[in-house]
Amino acid sequence: MSEKTLLMIKPDAIQRSLIGRIISRIEEKGLKIIGLKMIQLSESKIDQLYDIHIEKSFYPILKSFIISGPVIVIALKGNNAVKVVRKLAGITNSPEADPGTIRGDFGLDLTKNIIHASDAIDRAQYELDIVFKADELVEYELINEAWL
Repeated sequence: MSEKTLLMIKPDAIQRSLIGRIISRIEEKGLKIIGLKMIQLSESKIDQLYDIHIEKSFYPILKSFIISGPVIVIALKGNNAVKVVRKLAGITNSPEADPGTIRGDFGLDLTKNIIHASDAIDRAQYELDIVFKADELVEYELINEAWL
C-alpha cells in the first residue's frame, strides 16, 4: 500500500556531512522523494513536531538540539513507507541500533541520533503538514515504479 511519510535529517547529520549517504539509502530502498528542503525549525514548529514529548524530562535537551542548526525535511512516498523508513532508521537509541541501519551506522547517542522518522501513517501526515505546504509536494511517476 502506497503511503507518505516524513524523514528529517537532524543537525548532527548535517554537521557531519551525512546528507548524501542518508538520502542514498532511502532512494536505494525504492522510496520516492516527493518533497525536500532545508529549514531552520522555529520553537513553535518543534513543539508541534514533538508534541507527544513536551512533558517528558528529556524534551528541553531534544528541543535545544533540534534548534541548534538547520534540518532537512524529506517527504517520501512508497509501499509501506512508514514501516520501511522506520526499519531503515533503526531504533531511537543509536548505540543499541543494529549495524546497517542509519542510526546504527551513524548515530552517537539517544539525542544525537541522526534522523527523525514518523512512526505511524496518521502521525506521518500530521508531521508532513507541519513542515510542508501542500504545493511543496510533487506527485510524479518513476519509470521503475512497477518494480517497486
